[in-house]
Amino acid sequence: MYKTTLNISGMMCSMCEAHINDAIRKSFDVKKVSSSHKNGITEIISQEQLPQDKLQAVIAETGYELGDINSETYHKKGLFGR
Repeated sequence: MYKTTLNISGMMCSMCEAHINDAIRKSFDVKKVSSSHKNGITEIISQEQLPQDKLQAVIAETGYELGDINSETYHKKGLFGR
């Protein structure tokens, strides 16, 4: 699994977060997506690594500005961190 973090400019409220999250869910097969307008980031957990060019296109369609994209392997921790 992969954790992808997007730096996004222009999110001002929880509706902006929902707009980004919905666009990601419609365009990619993701396990989890969450956005923070206060921090200007969106975190995505997915089974496959997401193509950066498609991420850029999806975010551009929403009207927000995409900055850095960071992707790393993700290991889900169990109940007791094992």
